[in-house]
Amino acid sequence: MTKLNVQIGGAAFTATLEENPAADAFAELLQSAPVIITMRDYSGFEKVGALGATLPADDSQLTTHAGDIVLYGGDQIVLFYGSNSWSYTRLGKVDDLSGWEDALDGDDVSVTFSMD
Repeated sequence: MTKLNVQIGGAAFTATLEENPAADAFAELLQSAPVIITMRDYSGFEKVGALGATLPADDSQLTTHAGDIVLYGGDQIVLFYGSNSWSYTRLGKVDDLSGWEDALDGDDVSVTFSMD
């Protein structure tokens, strides 16, 4: 299982990546350098931000939950602190949600994604 580091302000989380082409491409992108994304709140249940690259999407109808990390439109990363049903490609899931909702509270947040 491949692990992803997610840093939101002073809060650090790990996530387990899915086994699919989009997650593999995301991990490959992060091998060279961390990616920092400014993410905006959307509808009070998710944060969305542009990746700046396009990953191989395989969208399907999903019901997401807090801690899910998904790809939307091939080039948008979405972090959920609530639930939604829409067409996404799963990228990963946060391992421990302690402090997750607090870290994503407010309007825009800067999120750093990295690999060890």
